[in-house]
Amino acid sequence: MELRTYILIDTMQPQYAALTGKMLDGDVPVQGMAEIFMELAPASDVYEVLDAALKSTEVRPGLLRLEREFGTLEIHGFFQEAVQVAGQEALARNGLAEGDRIKPEVVSAKMVTGVDPYEAQLVNRKSYGGLLLAGQTLCVIEVSPAAYVVLAANEAEKAANITLVNYSPSGRYGRLLIAGTESDVRVGRDAAVQAVNSLSGKTR
Repeated sequence: MELRTYILIDTMQPQYAALTGKMLDGDVPVQGMAEIFMELAPASDVYEVLDAALKSTEVRPGLLRLEREFGTLEIHGFFQEAVQVAGQEALARNGLAEGDRIKPEVVSAKMVTGVDPYEAQLVNRKSYGGLLLAGQTLCVIEVSPAAYVVLAANEAEKAANITLVNYSPSGRYGRLLIAGTESDVRVGRDAAVQAVNSLSGKTR
């Protein structure tokens, strides 16, 4: 069993919680909850890990997803300690620890200032979060493994007055789109990058 990602969200921010709730298949999280995302390989191992997490403490399952190579799960709850215990117990019962995760990497962090209205409309057609407005600054952050983008999204919102336009936590790279004034987006970008880079883990 390989632990690709293990992410603790300490306090879900308003936009992040709303967008995450829209994207998850199971129990809906709300603002203020704590959350853990995990990605494992082989994909079917996700069943055992989620079962162990749910039997450990009072947490709610938001996601159980199998892709070709990886399985992803999400759990959440109002009490951060309970969520942490569930995550740690689930790992321990399957011979894993948080330090076994892959150390994330920020692959790209690009800013576009004064976004053209036509580009803004194209971005909005494929987003699930807030709207990118003409003239705003757009930042696109890419991380690997992909699921670590959830931490980037929450920390960007926590640090600055930005609009969370969209995030995608699956595939080869996770992508986060945030928008706002140039100064706010810069602060959000820096917070997101630092949060991802500060995580420990195994190098590939």
